[in-house]
Amino acid sequence: MNLKVKPGLGELLRYLVELVDEGAEDHYRAMNVAYRARYTPVMRALSVGAETISDITASTYLTQGAISQSVGLMERDGLITRHALEDGRKSAVHLTPKGRALLKKLEQHWKVTFNTIENLEQEIEYPLLSVLERAARALEHNGFSARLSEEKKKQQS
Repeated sequence: MNLKVKPGLGELLRYLVELVDEGAEDHYRAMNVAYRARYTPVMRALSVGAETISDITASTYLTQGAISQSVGLMERDGLITRHALEDGRKSAVHLTPKGRALLKKLEQHWKVTFNTIENLEQEIEYPLLSVLERAARALEHNGFSARLSEEKKKQQS
C-alpha cells in the first residue's frame, strides 16, 4: 500500500527550507561560529546600511515580527546592540565588535553560498531564486487566500 500523497506547496517549501538550513548549520558549526541561519537576513541588511528594524524588514521578504524575534536573539547572543533614536519611537540596531568580527567570517561564506545556489540552479535547469521571487510578488499582489476563494467560486459554478 502506498500511503504517500502528492505534497502541497507549503510542504515542499518547508522541506526545502529545512534542507537548506540544515546544510548551512553544518557549515556554521564547521566554521566554529555560534550562529543561526535565521540571523542571515539581519546581518546582510546591517552590512549594507540598515539601521532600524523597519529598515531591515524593508530589505527582506520577512515580517517585522520575524525580524524583531531574530534581533532579540542576536542581542542576547551579543551580536548586536540597540539604542533609542532621538524621537524615541524607534531604536537603532548596530553590530557589536563580536558581530562585526562574525560578519567578516560570514561574507566569504555567503559568496560561496550564492555560487552554490547558482550551481544548484544549473543542475535543476531552473532559475529557482527568480521563480521564488516572482511567486512572492504574485502572492503579494493577489494573496493565496484570495486565490483559494476564486478557485472555490469557479468550482461551484
